[in-house]
Amino acid sequence: MAEDPLSAQAEAILSAGPEESATELPLAPPRRLYAIGDIHLSYKGNEKAWDDLRPHPFDGLILAGDVGETIEHLELAFQKATSCFKDVFWCPGNHELYTLPSDKDGPRGELKYKQCVATARAYGVLTPEDPYTVWDGDGGPCLIAPTFTLYDYSFRPDHITLEGALDWAKEEGIMATDERLLHPNPYKTRQDWCAALIVAEEAKLERAKIQNPHLPLIIINHWPLREDLVDLMKVPRFSIWCGTKKTKDWHTRYNAKVVVSGHLHVRRTDWMDGVRFEECSLGYPRQWKGCLEKGFDVNDMLREILPGPAAPPSGNAPTQYRIDGP
Repeated sequence: MAEDPLSAQAEAILSAGPEESATELPLAPPRRLYAIGDIHLSYKGNEKAWDDLRPHPFDGLILAGDVGETIEHLELAFQKATSCFKDVFWCPGNHELYTLPSDKDGPRGELKYKQCVATARAYGVLTPEDPYTVWDGDGGPCLIAPTFTLYDYSFRPDHITLEGALDWAKEEGIMATDERLLHPNPYKTRQDWCAALIVAEEAKLERAKIQNPHLPLIIINHWPLREDLVDLMKVPRFSIWCGTKKTKDWHTRYNAKVVVSGHLHVRRTDWMDGVRFEECSLGYPRQWKGCLEKGFDVNDMLREILPGPAAPPSGNAPTQYRIDGP
């Protein structure tokens, strides 16, 4: 069997001794991996802020979904990101999957997703449909694993049935725009699409673990992997659109070093089982207005994923919220 190219690349990185690196290779500049999600370029304030993104010629950037609703929004996001960063990774959020009323004959569901993937690839942006790549910069080597899971309404109390989930949310006046604009085609329901995505993603993650047992993963997903990371004090019943319980142990099952997500518009850092969870969303202009008022711009809002901080001794730590700052 041919040697796995990721294993070969990682072995070369790991086996290079300090003396060999110092004498035969030029000193490499610092190379960091950053992340941001939910930049929502349909808002003019966010579009203007994104245009102020500064160059990071040696670094990588993760876009954790919800860059906008149209292909034009994706093009704006990818053009700027790839002009500023050496490597760019993207996974879709719910907003990329919308079919707007103004585009009523446009692609729906899986076809809209495929159109987004094609747009990303045109800019050299890596997606959940591409092979995982080795990050060889600071904090590495690691495998970068963009994923796409959707949600299945399972983030709900035990006494609420799947059939009753939407009515449970409606009781508090909550109804996601997804119910009108995010179509599951060709699947019958969004939870059916989610189930198919989970099967495909788990197979890919299992292969990565088997072929590269020595490499930790940076798992990227728009929706949080765990229900206990969803803390929506003002709209708690929005949780049903926030993920699936099927991913709750991915961080340990697949040897994650960091899990990156967005969607909640609640910037936070959590440590569980020695794994760092980073919610890195920017949010709508009103939601990061406090950051602007403190003098922060979109460059400050980029979250450093690698090398990042060391794990706490116990492997767990209280949530660090970053509501009004990076």
